[in-house]
Amino acid sequence: MAVFGLVSAVAGFIKVRFLVDKAIIDNLVFRFHYRITSAILFLCCILCTANGLIGDPISCINDGAVPYDVINTYCWITSTFTLPHQQGKPVGTHVAHPGLGSYVPDEDETRYHAYYQWVPFMLFFQGLLFYTPHWFWKNWEEGKMRMISDGMRGVLCCTKEDRKERQSKLVQYLFDTLHMHNVYAFGYFFCEALNFVNVLGNIFFLDTFLGGAFMTYGSDVVRFSSQNQENRTDPMIAVFPRVTKCTFHKFGPSGTIQKHDAMCVLALNIINEKIFIFLWFWFIILATLTALALLYSLVIVVLPSTRETIIRRRFKFSTPSAVSTLVEKTQVGDFLLLHLLGQNMNMVVFGEVLDEFTQKLSDYMHNNMPTAPSTLEMSPIYPSKDKFPKETEA
Repeated sequence: MAVFGLVSAVAGFIKVRFLVDKAIIDNLVFRFHYRITSAILFLCCILCTANGLIGDPISCINDGAVPYDVINTYCWITSTFTLPHQQGKPVGTHVAHPGLGSYVPDEDETRYHAYYQWVPFMLFFQGLLFYTPHWFWKNWEEGKMRMISDGMRGVLCCTKEDRKERQSKLVQYLFDTLHMHNVYAFGYFFCEALNFVNVLGNIFFLDTFLGGAFMTYGSDVVRFSSQNQENRTDPMIAVFPRVTKCTFHKFGPSGTIQKHDAMCVLALNIINEKIFIFLWFWFIILATLTALALLYSLVIVVLPSTRETIIRRRFKFSTPSAVSTLVEKTQVGDFLLLHLLGQNMNMVVFGEVLDEFTQKLSDYMHNNMPTAPSTLEMSPIYPSKDKFPKETEA
């Protein structure tokens, strides 16, 4: 029952955005990192520590000269090993289990497996890493989107009179803070890039953690599943062996050192191998989606025509020239703010906000056109605060 309690706690990371009091401050790919991936990693950490699912994580057998609880504890807290030169040999005729057979100490190569002690800690640490970019962006954003869209989120946000008043205040805020959101946009794009660096870094981190076996782990498993069943060697057994060897030394009755070999069943690896094969595919998919999202953001920053195309296709305007006016008079930070507002507000309401905003921009630029050559230097590139029209009372 304790496991189910922990799993239900982790499920809080995956929230369905039906509540109107929750502002959306990022895109879907961004949420894949800190909600889906962090939840997956924390859930895997819980599964690795749930002994009730698999029994004892390690069970060793020997000649009976060493108590079983002693040999189990010793082999768990030290490490067990397999023999690389015995991998791939027929089981039952040449070797007892994959990677287990006769060997000469200090001459034959041995591969020690101590990573299983650190798997839960590593998965938990990775979950924190995938949450970190969201934490940075949330602190950078400082609740701006929640405050400016307050009372206007959801399908039926408010009454018509209240909606008009809130729309006017929002439009006035957008007008007063025009060209002042580039730092806001920089923080968002920086955290998007941090997501991409993070997922690539975690792939290399797991490869180092598993001794260089993670990079090709998924492709090896796919190749294994398509081979002839009689002539194939499971790559998961090489990375996560289910049976290993352990050597215990103790003093005999006459004071001589006695060596006791034991074979240990690592039941925990039956879960570990499934976890890491899933993580291999998930990280590849997530890295691809993040790269595409980052490329999309880069195109938006570099090409204003892209911003115009996005706005024209997503929103409906009362006049055809409204889109051109909006793109011409706004910068990247303004576009990001409008884009996030569009995710939080009803499409009809947001369309009215855009129409009112573009009309306000057009009127201001029309009323402040230079009338003589001597006044050219006074023409504003963007409205200054001392020339903003005062907000009318609703």
